[in-house]
Amino acid sequence: MSTWTVVVAAGSGTRFGGDKQLADLSGTTVLARSVVSAATVSDGVVVVVSAGRRREVSGVLSGLDQVEAIVDGGATRSESVRCGLAAVPDDAGVVLVHDGARPLATPELFRRVVDAVLAGADAVVPGVPVADSLRTADGMVVARDGVIAVQTPQGFSAGSLRAAHADGGEASDDATLVEASGGTVVVVEGEPANLKITRPGDLDLARLELERIVAGSSNA
Repeated sequence: MSTWTVVVAAGSGTRFGGDKQLADLSGTTVLARSVVSAATVSDGVVVVVSAGRRREVSGVLSGLDQVEAIVDGGATRSESVRCGLAAVPDDAGVVLVHDGARPLATPELFRRVVDAVLAGADAVVPGVPVADSLRTADGMVVARDGVIAVQTPQGFSAGSLRAAHADGGEASDDATLVEASGGTVVVVEGEPANLKITRPGDLDLARLELERIVAGSSNA
């Protein structure tokens, strides 16, 4: 059963103030790091970019053999995922969807998600407990017990993901679409360091985390 990953990198980068996908992260672009991690469990990777950027991104990812296609995305995240999914072979058994702006997801996390799909889940999401106190916008307290922050990569049986997207629905993530179409969602342990690059300060945090990882490896 083959595994393919759709890496979504079609965002506008408005909050970052520029092209976060191609920003330098300790000598490698944010997007390339995300693709390299995805490739550790993938028979092929499809990268979805905003219109007009395929040539530029192709140059950045030219040395990564697992990148089978770079395609234009749509106006929304769900549309962009569908554009990527269209480039995934029909015989793929497992499909992962990963944010290109999450460069610190480890190969171990990708494997954990794939294994849960292979164990029978329709959809798998990694999550980490919420540490902050929570309130609604109008000031009501929200109990944080049992609440998690959902990350990517998210994993799916290919049939469940294709069926969930068949009617062109929209959601903040793909697991929500699968659940709405009747699929089951399983949560696996996420990684606190698996942050999403949204603002310039997030890139600084990612660099610090990489330095910590390298220092830890050197001292092992």
